[in-house]
Amino acid sequence: MTQKLLPQLRSAAKAEDPARVINIGSIDGLVVSGSENFSYGASKAAVHMLTRKLAATLAGEQIAVNAIAPGPFPSKMMAFLLEDEQSAKAVADSVPLGRVGTPQDAAGLAIFLASRAGAYLTGAVIPLDGGASGAR
Repeated sequence: MTQKLLPQLRSAAKAEDPARVINIGSIDGLVVSGSENFSYGASKAAVHMLTRKLAATLAGEQIAVNAIAPGPFPSKMMAFLLEDEQSAKAVADSVPLGRVGTPQDAAGLAIFLASRAGAYLTGAVIPLDGGASGAR
């Protein structure tokens, strides 16, 4: 998608307010997962490295590229765990902040990255996980 949107990104780019690309990875691409899903972690680590490579390549064109690495959030992938009260509690208890993420948590970080406040940040992979990746 970034390749297809490069003309629009280039035309929107300014030195003080670069164009933005925000990729979505996972904390499972940053730390070793407790699950047996090897391909998931590897694919998310690839997203993180692609983010860094694109950031290095596009910075000179005033295009900032960052990634969000979510931890546990309500999703189709997590539904089997979060629909059961006992397993949902176990997931929340595994997070240092004691809860799963909310849409507002994800939106807040995306808004920061897309706003002027995030204009001087590129090549970052930001864990959005309530502290879970730091505690593994």
